[in-house]
Amino acid sequence: MKRLIASVIAVAALIFAGVAGDVYSQKPASGQRVGATLAAVPVSLSLPLKDGSVKFLVIGDTGTGSNKQKELADLLLRYHGAFPFEFALMMGDNLYGSEKATDYKNKFEDVYRSLLDQKVKFYATLGNHDESNQRFYEHFNMNGEEYYNFKKGGVSFYCLNSNYMDKKQVKWMEDKLAQDTSEWKIAYFHHPPYSSGGKHGSDTELREVVEPIFVKHGVNVVLAGHEHFYERVKPQKGIYYFISGAGGKLRPGDVKDRSPLTEKAYDADMSFMLVEIVKDQMHFQVISRKGETVDAGVLPNQRKKTSAAAK
Repeated sequence: MKRLIASVIAVAALIFAGVAGDVYSQKPASGQRVGATLAAVPVSLSLPLKDGSVKFLVIGDTGTGSNKQKELADLLLRYHGAFPFEFALMMGDNLYGSEKATDYKNKFEDVYRSLLDQKVKFYATLGNHDESNQRFYEHFNMNGEEYYNFKKGGVSFYCLNSNYMDKKQVKWMEDKLAQDTSEWKIAYFHHPPYSSGGKHGSDTELREVVEPIFVKHGVNVVLAGHEHFYERVKPQKGIYYFISGAGGKLRPGDVKDRSPLTEKAYDADMSFMLVEIVKDQMHFQVISRKGETVDAGVLPNQRKKTSAAAK
């Protein structure tokens, strides 16, 4: 009912609105003014910055418009100066609370205005707090669809709607993946199939539906949000799983201690993830609001590695 009412009111406005197992969970010292010192944090990039590579941002659960979200966005802008990513993947919960035209402005446009002015394109997925009408909002680049596919270089991206994984969407995904010969296939959506979060944890029902399809059709990477922290999950059935859900909210201390799933996690502050795909390698770097690199590494294209081993 909420979606039907919103459809009548909002559509027109939106169209025209312009180390392994480690968990970091420390808190700032009492009385520390983190925001006042963020401008002095140096940019420290570990990515290779190769010509012709696919460079992008991963960030989730951003839709608050809070001061801390703006601080993270300011740092993100500085990193964009050193690492000029072309586009951003949004992991859902793009707007918390009301979704009037002013909310799109206050919670998204004003926060990321400098990146929008530099022609960075944001590709959004829908979270459980998001109205379906967000698919009509020009800056989310969903083109009126709740799930969609696009390509950048040799990388094919599949944005799915994990709120409603119905038969129609599953068939669309299977048909698309079956015909996709891209070197890298990356799926992203809101709810994580694997998670060490205490609040939510793994979405096992969703996993039962999508994971067999991902394995069958050679999906390399799965990105999700929903949990308000960062986690790199140990590879599952040959697939790399990441959670980047601390772009606007934080759930400190929520990652379970000694979780068998965790390769690396960070739940002490908000964060974002930068990714660069260079031929058969995926480089990544995760940066906190205070400018600390909390995870970084290089992952091989596991599908090519498996094919080569089979010859």
